[in-house]
Amino acid sequence: MNDKQKKPQKLKARLPRGFIDRSAADIRAVNEMTAKIREVYEHYGFDPVETPLFEYTDALGKFLPDSDRPNEGVFSLQDDDDQWMSLRYDLTAPLARHVAENFNEIQLPYRTYRAGYVFRNEKPGPGRFRQFMQFDADTVGAPGVQADAEMCMMMADTLEALGIKRGDYVIRVNNRKVLDGLMEKIEVSDPLQKLAVLRALDKHDKFGADGVIQLLGTGRKDESGDFTKGAGLAQTQIGLIIPFLSGSGLTPADQSRSRVRPLIGRPSKEDDILWVDNSWNSIEAARGTVGETPSGNAGIEELELMLALFEQAGYGPDRIAINTTIIRGLEYYTGPVYEAELLFDVTNEKGEKIVFGSVGGGGRYDGLVSRFMGQPVPATGFSIGVSRLMTALKNLGKLGQSEVIEPVLVTVMDGDVESMGRYQRMTQELRAAGIRAEMYQGNWKKFGNQLKYADRRGCPIAIIQGGDERAEGVVQIKDLIEGKRLSGEIEDNASWREARVAQETAAEADLVAKVKEILAAQTEDRARAGSNA
Repeated sequence: MNDKQKKPQKLKARLPRGFIDRSAADIRAVNEMTAKIREVYEHYGFDPVETPLFEYTDALGKFLPDSDRPNEGVFSLQDDDDQWMSLRYDLTAPLARHVAENFNEIQLPYRTYRAGYVFRNEKPGPGRFRQFMQFDADTVGAPGVQADAEMCMMMADTLEALGIKRGDYVIRVNNRKVLDGLMEKIEVSDPLQKLAVLRALDKHDKFGADGVIQLLGTGRKDESGDFTKGAGLAQTQIGLIIPFLSGSGLTPADQSRSRVRPLIGRPSKEDDILWVDNSWNSIEAARGTVGETPSGNAGIEELELMLALFEQAGYGPDRIAINTTIIRGLEYYTGPVYEAELLFDVTNEKGEKIVFGSVGGGGRYDGLVSRFMGQPVPATGFSIGVSRLMTALKNLGKLGQSEVIEPVLVTVMDGDVESMGRYQRMTQELRAAGIRAEMYQGNWKKFGNQLKYADRRGCPIAIIQGGDERAEGVVQIKDLIEGKRLSGEIEDNASWREARVAQETAAEADLVAKVKEILAAQTEDRARAGSNA
């Protein structure tokens, strides 16, 4: 067989690694969730802004590696003017560029929010994708920690607006200045060793104080035998950190172990959930460790002010708590940092019960906008991981509850131009009345296929008009939900005429009113069935 006779090779359909297709259900769930988030942000006085998916690579800051092709961590391409552009890694760096570029037109403080996809050129894994959505809120031009405190309050309000009840979440707050003071106290100046110490502290929730102490020293071996190299601190240095760890604070998850004062804003009752308010203890433990250092003392004063603001506004320890082991990974944080953690258990892929964990966080990044400006520009903000939060809400049964009614199907009995025009007009009349509707677009000559399509699609109603009905100016309206309950599958037009189960005749002029009536009855039946479940 020569080359001309060879069949062309069929292209293989394959999804790129680290990316996913989203179903209609997931898209609707995200839309439902982001609408609720947006409503909270708008109530706080934040306005939307949108930046492009691409930025010049140098605008992304620390993600630009020293290589000929800057694609480590980011997806990059070279423009026709030889400049490198990259898909955005997060939503914060693009905002910093936007503020700097439009600084003279922007009203400060600039309060803004935006949702969008970000991209990571990293090795994909289970639950780890190269494209995912974030939803950010930021305040630029507000130097006081009042702006940081408000961010934490807005995070708490957002989680509750999404249906996550108190006791199932906490906003944990720390300050990078406290951590800078800790480095001064233990006399660690090497950047790599600093990073190792911070990573060790960040494992406090996972491994506890003992695990952190091992990671601060030579290292830690886990149950499987895998060894993680430690920060290499001396015992005297570790000894200075231990009191700091002891004040990291109990959380609402520890409520069975301690009794506390009543929550602010309501009297104590016997059946009240008891919450551990260890925030002041956490601050005092930090003071005892780093209070003598300039950075540490500044961080402690800021935490004290934030905690006072939380208490005055009625945000008790069941919502926001100080925890001095919160690190946050990005290097550009310069002050308060905060993290939203969900405290309920979920089952992982191994069948183990684990605490769900973080769904977002942020902090103060006073140096990021300044890179473009040559002058100080204070800023603070947080980011919600939309996909991760959606997974959490699904676990709680808080998403997908809003009902999506499938379209009413206008069937096709005749294929001439006049008949097709009438069917299309009916469809448009239903749509104009706010009813989701579609006209059958497949092989109309096999009527049974139309019914099978309606069944698979979950259509609530079918509209039928043949030649006889058209001559009389009427339509047949079939309640498919009721019909499915009362009869078996109907194969052809003759069967329709013989078994008019849940089917009635209406004048063309009454089509919309009759369809609305049937849809309302179906909704009532579903509500009744739900209440009896």
